[in-house]
Amino acid sequence: MSGDGVRARFSRGAGLTVLNFGSGNLLRLLSNLILTRLLFPEAFGLMALVQVFTTGLKMFSDTGLKTSIIRSERGDDPDFLNTAWTLQILRGAILWLGTCALAWPAAQIYGAPMLAQLLPVAGLNMLINGFAPTSVATANRNMTLGRVTMINIGTQVLGITLMVVMAWWLQSVWALVIGGLVNTGATVILQHLTLPGIRNRLRFERAAFDELFSFGKFVFLSTAVTFLINQGDKAILGGYISLADMGVYNIGYFLGSVPFLLSRAVNSNVIFPLYRVAPVAEGPKNRAKVFKARRMVSGACLLGAAIMAYSGVYLVDLMYDPRYSLAGPIVVMLSFTLVPQIVITSYGALLLAAGDAKNFFRINLMTAIVQTALMFAGVIWFGIFGVLLAPALALFATHPMRMKYLRRAQGHDGWGDCVLLGTGFLVTGGACWLHWDEVVRLIS
Repeated sequence: MSGDGVRARFSRGAGLTVLNFGSGNLLRLLSNLILTRLLFPEAFGLMALVQVFTTGLKMFSDTGLKTSIIRSERGDDPDFLNTAWTLQILRGAILWLGTCALAWPAAQIYGAPMLAQLLPVAGLNMLINGFAPTSVATANRNMTLGRVTMINIGTQVLGITLMVVMAWWLQSVWALVIGGLVNTGATVILQHLTLPGIRNRLRFERAAFDELFSFGKFVFLSTAVTFLINQGDKAILGGYISLADMGVYNIGYFLGSVPFLLSRAVNSNVIFPLYRVAPVAEGPKNRAKVFKARRMVSGACLLGAAIMAYSGVYLVDLMYDPRYSLAGPIVVMLSFTLVPQIVITSYGALLLAAGDAKNFFRINLMTAIVQTALMFAGVIWFGIFGVLLAPALALFATHPMRMKYLRRAQGHDGWGDCVLLGTGFLVTGGACWLHWDEVVRLIS
């Protein structure tokens, strides 16, 4: 893994991403086990709703600044980077004001008065994150993720430790909010102090802004609809189930989505930059190299999904008290329904690396429309089971459209996808059959 070649940087980047993701989720799991014994299920339900609104605001305002830095020829130009940083600060301030404006309406919609207090404070995370240096994106661009990983691990330990102490002291959902703020603040400070790269200054260069806006407008539209894809389940379920059940669902989702979130992290931090340095349209050698990398990532994450599918019920019974037992079958079903997302998640990065943000948006828009419709129908007819099944059905319904644009970009790995999908569904489907008596509890 030594050296500066593409293969060496890919290997290091993938290893560090797995280390960062794995340690972060292990820490979250340990804190989760402690916090579920100190707090009530409704606390996790409240934080799930807070996350829906804060994530929604972030995605409805994402102009692709990090993506632009990674793919742009000016990605190392100080004027370009400082213009991006200035826009990022402005976005963070607007997002925080947005959480303040949404706080009272959200509390009324979900019948949860605490949301009116929690949202403005939790929204400070976005204001603080606006000051994160562009050196983080530069590290992703160059696949040099060592220091970023160490910072993330260290600040997570700090934030989670404080969260547990505050939960023991306050016995309140505020412990989760305060711990999150400390984590975010410490991360941004350490990034400024330790990461190599330019020292960011406020700057506005018209040419840089035009490039950022030209590419970012479709990223903005795409991430706005991606909110419905990634957070639609919680937004919809919040209107149909209790806060306590929402908290249980969130814990099940946290455990069951780990393999998919890992695949998304590796694709974002490693496969996306690889598409930039080895464009698939430039010849079969590059295609073979990229296809091999994405197959390795997808295969490893599908193995993780299989492990979670067969062990999910037992893990939940072992780690949590009976109040959270429904999280077990949620883990099993998620492991099955997230198989197609694990396999195709890198294709969005291919289109963005090729500068085709417009068709990336079109795919996400159609997926969001189909998935949202299926989720509403699913929750009415089948309860949680229907909501969990909707994303997989939506991806298959929109895949012909996806294939059309991927073939234009010469990046569709049809044979690899068929093998991965078939194997993934066969193995995780066996777990659903094995645990069907538990899974059927999700149907209501």
